[in-house]
Order: sequence, then structure tokens, then C-alpha cells
Amino acid sequence: MNARLPAAPSPARAPLGALETLCFDNRFAQLPAAFYTRLAPRPLPAVSLVGFSANAAASIGLAAEEGLRAEFAEVFAGNRLLTGSEPLAAVYSGHQFGSWSGQLGDGRAHLLGGVRTADGMVELQLKGAGPTPYSRFSDGRAVLRSSIREFLCSEAMHALGIPTTRALCVIGSPEPVIRETVETAAVVTRMAPSFVRFGSFEHWSALDREAELRTLADYIIDEFRPQLRETPEPYAALLADVAARTAELIAHWQAVGFMHGVMNTDNMSILGLTLDYGPFGFMEAYNASHICNHSDHSGRYAFRMQPRIGHWNLYALGDALQSLIGHPDKIREIVDRSYVEHYDRKFLALATAKLGFAGVEAGDADFLGETYGLMQRQHLDHTQFFRALSALPGNPSRESRAHCDAPLRDQFIDRDEGDAWLLSWRARLAREGRDDARRQAAMRACNPKYILRNWIAEAAIRKAQAGDFSEVARVLACLQRPFDEQAEFDDLAALPPDWAAGLSISCSS
Repeated sequence: MNARLPAAPSPARAPLGALETLCFDNRFAQLPAAFYTRLAPRPLPAVSLVGFSANAAASIGLAAEEGLRAEFAEVFAGNRLLTGSEPLAAVYSGHQFGSWSGQLGDGRAHLLGGVRTADGMVELQLKGAGPTPYSRFSDGRAVLRSSIREFLCSEAMHALGIPTTRALCVIGSPEPVIRETVETAAVVTRMAPSFVRFGSFEHWSALDREAELRTLADYIIDEFRPQLRETPEPYAALLADVAARTAELIAHWQAVGFMHGVMNTDNMSILGLTLDYGPFGFMEAYNASHICNHSDHSGRYAFRMQPRIGHWNLYALGDALQSLIGHPDKIREIVDRSYVEHYDRKFLALATAKLGFAGVEAGDADFLGETYGLMQRQHLDHTQFFRALSALPGNPSRESRAHCDAPLRDQFIDRDEGDAWLLSWRARLAREGRDDARRQAAMRACNPKYILRNWIAEAAIRKAQAGDFSEVARVLACLQRPFDEQAEFDDLAALPPDWAAGLSISCSS
């Protein structure tokens, strides 16, 4: 039974930023009933707040103090419903690991509804709130372990400037959940303008239901891309827009060293957001073939494959939209032109900025290839390499060079190879003539010191499983300022400790 938290009688009687003042405007719920199943979350016992993002709360108009209310945990565990919310689970289909899986859907997610904010609509979704008609014999729950990982990474990615769903909070419960072992239940509240996926379109295409396909495309255009309505072919323009945004998203992933782990078409956002944090990871010792998901036995979603898989997924989306756009050759041309152009341009801009170059020159792509080859051979830590590089002077004297270069040189197995690369790097810098202070500041602003390394998440999880949520809050505080020097968090910039050597992440959550 889900009791409803009553709405405030009037704005004057409710404090600004209270739960009761959230103003719902449930646009997705106004689509025809075939797009979802209306149902309430299944309540959890003895719920408590595990993690809370005051920054995410502020983005939807909630005061930070709301997280301290007992009602807050009840609402975001799914035990109580806010007035105006219309919980539902959406249906979609998709390709998983390259094979058609048919109907999928929100098997453990409940969309509470959309909230109006100054910056537009934000949908609130509970992940782990119980079974739905799309659960496929699962329990509809999420475990504390995976919920903490998604919470922390969602907010970390936002702070890194990468398009992503966000996370408001994690609510925990002692209710047992059986995975590889017996764990405890948790619910993470996700936030995004929309949770519509590539697979949402594939669903209706596979059923040959063009009316619903068109309705969904019109919904996305009218709600999120109204400028496309003025183009001669709005559906073709939508595909080009999705391709461009997906390309730029994956360019961001590659530049920061983020690995999604499960790039199935049902995990690809139609708005170009990072969606569905499962067995993700951040690159440490650079290895372009690294696989962060130990369930990915073929390496389909290895780091180096992500740009190619994004392209493949867009072909799947284009195929789903064929009845609205036209011949497959036209669709392929739209995807190829938009995706390749935007990916190449965005990645080159991001990667050269990480190297401290003010602009892109002929030959920079080759130099980037040499740089990543060097990182691979030398097993350089992706984040520490670029961060250390950010502090180096562009033209040190011969006498001072060994001292000032030491923090970077010490990362190399073969220091002679490192020295040779630094000579080439400095020669490229010299052609621009930017002063060191400006260049170093620009490099620090795009080369984070802090990322969510697996060992950091695991340490926070282990404490949380023992009832201590302080490390979740501490890690979140650090990751919300990833580019800043934060002496109190220097331990979180370290390489993995010995105990973390065997950590692996799977799809089980």
C-alpha cells in the first residue's frame, strides 16, 4: 500500500523547496496506454538514507534539508507517493550484445513523473522499486552495491561535464536480495529530461506499429527538439540530431577514459545522455582493449570498441525509423555523415585540449595516436598522466628540466621514450606560444584529478554494507569538484591499492 504525501494547501504554508512543492507535469504519462503500465512501487521495510546529492536536489528545487526528513526516505523508496506523481513502467525492446532480445522494458524501474524546473522538465525514476510486467521473472530489486555505484558515478559524470542522467539519492533497506550472494535492497532515484531509449523505437518498429512509432517520434521532437519541426524532414532531422549527440557523448567517454560496459540499444538515450550505469569503469593503466564488464566474454564493449558500437547502435535506431524516413541507403547516409563528423571533430577537440593545445593543427591526430600508443606501451595511468602533464612548463631550462619533469617521468617504465615524447609535445606547444599559466589552468580544467575508480567505490560500498554511510558522502563531496586540488581528498587520487587488484564488475545488480 503506497500512501500519498499530501500536497501543501498553499505556497504560503509550505516552506520553499519542500517535497510537497514539487510541481508534476507528467508528459510521458499522457502518451497512449500502450507505451507503459501504470503501477505503484512495492514498499520496502525499515528504509534509510544512504546517499544524497544536495546539488541534484537543488536542480529540481528541493532544499538540502529535505533529505533529513523521514518522509524523504519513504518517498524515494517508493513507500509513499507525492501528490501529482503517476508511477508507471515503460515498455521498450532492444539489441543486447548485438542480438535481438525482443520486448524488454522497465523491469525494476518506476517513473514517478516529470517535475517542472526553471531549466525544463526533469523526470524522476526509482530504480529497484519492485517488479513490473517487464521484469522477466526477476524480483525488480536493485542491491545496495550497484545502487551506490550508480549514484556516485551519475553525479561524478555530471561534474565532469559529460551528458548524463543524474542521481538524487540512494535509499537502503535490510530486505534481502539474492544475487551471487544474499545482499540487501536499495533504490536509487534517477533524474533526466527523458528516459526514452533507442530500444523504445525499436519496440514499435518490430511490431510493425507505425502509428505508435510516429507518436513517440513526435513526442521527442515536440518536447525536446521543437526546432526540428521546422525542417523539411523532421524525422530524418531527429535521426541526425541523435547521431550527432551520441557521437559527442562517446567522444567525451573516450577522452575521459570512461567505459560504459553494456552499450545495448536499450541502454542508449535518445537525448544523448549516459544512461544505465551497470558494470562501468574508468580507465586506469591505459589499455585500449580493456573490458570493464566480466560478463562481456567477446569484448564487444571493450573501451576501443565504444565509438564503433555507438555507430552500430545508430544503424539499429535508423532501421527502426525507416518507415518514417525512407530507404535504408538514406538512413545510412544520415547516420554516417552526422556520427562520423561529430565524433571526429569532438574527440579531436577534447583530446588536444587535454594536451594543452589551444587549437587543432594538421598532424595533431597523428600525434594523438602516438600519445595513446605511448600510454599503452608504458602502462600509464590515464588520469594521472594527463593531470601530471598539466603542471609541466612548456620551455624549462636544461638545468631545471629533470626536476620539473620528475612527477611525469616517474610514471614511465622507459624514461628515454618519455623524454622523447616530451620533446615533441613541447615543440608543438611552442608553435602556439601560449604562456604557461594560461595553458596549465586550461589543462587542469579538462584533466580531472579525481575519478570514480573501482577501488574508491568498493571502499565506500563496504562501509555502507556495514552501516556506515560516511564514505559515500565523502566520495561524493570529492567527485563534485573533480578538477580542483583538494588536499583533504588526496588519498582518492591514488592508484588502486593491492587489495583492489582482483575487483571485477558484472551485470548482476
